[in-house]
Amino acid sequence: MKIVKIIILAILILVLPGASFKYPYDGYDLTGIKRLLRLQLIMNGTIKDKMPFPGAQKSINDIHLMLMNEKGDSLETFPQPDPSLQKAINALFPNMDESYALCVIDISPGKALRYASRQPNRSFMPGSVAKLAVVAGLFNEMEKLYPHSFAQRQMLLKNRMVRAGKWANFDEHTVPFFDPVSQKFHKAVVRETDTCSLYEWVDHAISVSNNAAASIVWKEAILMYAFGYDYPPSPEKEAAFFKDMPKASLKDMAMAVVNEPLRKIGITKEEFHLGSMFTRDAKVIVPGEGGTRATPLGLMKYLVAMERGKIVDPESSLEIKRLMYATDRRIRYAASTALDSAAVYFKSGSLYKCKAEEGYECIKYQGNVENNMNSVVVVEQPDGTVYIVTLMSNVLRKNSANDHFALASQIDKIFRKSDVSN
Repeated sequence: MKIVKIIILAILILVLPGASFKYPYDGYDLTGIKRLLRLQLIMNGTIKDKMPFPGAQKSINDIHLMLMNEKGDSLETFPQPDPSLQKAINALFPNMDESYALCVIDISPGKALRYASRQPNRSFMPGSVAKLAVVAGLFNEMEKLYPHSFAQRQMLLKNRMVRAGKWANFDEHTVPFFDPVSQKFHKAVVRETDTCSLYEWVDHAISVSNNAAASIVWKEAILMYAFGYDYPPSPEKEAAFFKDMPKASLKDMAMAVVNEPLRKIGITKEEFHLGSMFTRDAKVIVPGEGGTRATPLGLMKYLVAMERGKIVDPESSLEIKRLMYATDRRIRYAASTALDSAAVYFKSGSLYKCKAEEGYECIKYQGNVENNMNSVVVVEQPDGTVYIVTLMSNVLRKNSANDHFALASQIDKIFRKSDVSN
């Protein structure tokens, strides 16, 4: 009966009047990510809920890598700053906190590359932006398992069911749960007993920035690294592996899995390094090393490599870009109304720390020791303007979300003004 209901639901999706097969909604059949099925049902009117922004309604077939050409080849090394663009970017910051650092690059088709930066080598704790390194690590390990077939890698993502276990402890960020048969939907904190496909764990890590999901995905990449063609191991072999393997060896494996793919695309340890798991219990199982740091230039190198198809291979790079497009909601930088009609490929991250201080109350995103807020984004406007921004800040005692929001509008205006284009 359950199978019959799923078939009926699939037929309804296909025949309902006004059906719209926009990505990520037309990505459900490919990925099995149930959240995307729910979005598809919202798009065709079966489920009543808020519609996504116009720019968030691209078809899966309309998402492309933008630097698979001579322009991309020219970015083996970054160009010198464009004087007019640099002047316009500099004008944004005289009255802002000194910690603001960024890189921007215009990659619009048919136009010359234009690059500008502010403190591009300043180091920050990237927060959840570092989950992009986990995703790159996963795709790198899958390529080793199936070097000649990306379709097999996708089938692995779709069919590999993974129980959360202790890797989920603890994360306050909720993830969406949708039952295709009953159409019941809720959001909840990940529990040890929750089971999702590997594709869904990756989606949870990127779309809602779930720390539990990121640790689970990283764990699976470690298992691929360790077991090779014998992946996936049985639950008993997996448990024995993490119990019996020396901690130093686990640490070395974990660091290699997520950081070696970054080095392959020319990102140095100083520019982007992921140093520890994302959840408390995961850090106990797999120790970290060296802390997590990133610079605007390192993150820009990551996004440029993605657009060039250099993160593992073009298919992997494109899938990472699709995952960045299908975010649960647009926040901080990506929430700018100037981007409503644009396709936005986005990841945000934050980390705040507090200490006792007279007259000060520790509030979320307003730390007085550290208060990092970071945004990386590829913007594709309908008028053909395409640009990349990596923005990082550490403004103490202040939630910088509104400033990131305002900067997004101002930077978009700069790139779309004809008087600063070549």
